[in-house]
Amino acid sequence: MKSVIILCSMLVFTACFERAAVEDNMKNNNDKYKCDTVYGDSDLKKILTPEQYRVVKENGTEAPFRNEYWDNKKPGIYVDVVSGEPLFSSTEKFDSGTGWPSFTIPLERRGMRETRDTSFGMTRIEVRSKSADSHLGHLFDDGPKETGLRYCINSASLRFIPADQMEEKGYVDIMYLFPEVYASKRGWDFIVLGAGCFWGAEAYFKKVTGVKEVLPGYSGGKSPYPSYEEVCSGKTGHAEAVLVYFDPEVISLDDLLRHFFRMHDPSSLNRQGNDRGTQYRSALYWHGDAQKKVVDSRIKKINESGKYGKIVTDTAQFRVFYKAEDYHQDYLGKNPGGYCHVNLRMADEPLGKDE
Repeated sequence: MKSVIILCSMLVFTACFERAAVEDNMKNNNDKYKCDTVYGDSDLKKILTPEQYRVVKENGTEAPFRNEYWDNKKPGIYVDVVSGEPLFSSTEKFDSGTGWPSFTIPLERRGMRETRDTSFGMTRIEVRSKSADSHLGHLFDDGPKETGLRYCINSASLRFIPADQMEEKGYVDIMYLFPEVYASKRGWDFIVLGAGCFWGAEAYFKKVTGVKEVLPGYSGGKSPYPSYEEVCSGKTGHAEAVLVYFDPEVISLDDLLRHFFRMHDPSSLNRQGNDRGTQYRSALYWHGDAQKKVVDSRIKKINESGKYGKIVTDTAQFRVFYKAEDYHQDYLGKNPGGYCHVNLRMADEPLGKDE
């Protein structure tokens, strides 16, 4: 009898040890952002709950309104429960009234596999993750007007990563979606500025003392995750812009705005240099009442001075920023002879009293 108890104890210990090893491996893969490990069914059954396994591997559907994330409103991203592959952002999550997590668009649509599903006498589009081939849910064409799409996803297929944990878990590349969190962790602040072509704007602000990081991208419109070509069409509503992180202990927001207004023409409507179109408009997207007060005060002073004529800068509360394609990042640093409508030497010159 004693030997049976010892044997059973050893089996339990071995199973627990094996489960812990697989869990650690899965956690490491999730922390690395991308999964390069292929899990067999035996491993997944040890890690996933029965409900998660039923949904992910057996194409099941969980009950509406009785799942983990249907009403989650916290900022962050949703990743594949198996691989850790980033799938959706809270910035594109909406309440569809269906009782399942619903999104207007994934972080990377090319990272999804869409297949025709004729089960249960219906014709639907099934959505699966690309890296782990996890069943996620279905895609419908009754979503908000920005995309017209509704990705109806099972909570059991997802793991939620809060925005304030994304960096430590290896998702720093998409922290641009949550600049408040990224900046506050470093004691910085941020603002989004549009001054025509973002190549020159990025290069200028990188030279300004107190500016910590600058990312070219798109903001001010409604189309999620637009491409450069889509923004150039003028149909997205976005402006080419730069997300500027700055240290308020080194440079004040007001001085940063003084730089902004002198490095481009804020009285030129939808045009900077040789570039024309609404995507090249002068734009300033603030966050918080304190920033709005500084912005309003600076624009009032400029208008009263008459230096630039009538200011046509598009000012609004910041909503979301989408990072531009990799080839746009540090473009003039990689292509020193590239087009630039900005006098970059001005960034090294002290601000004048009338600026």
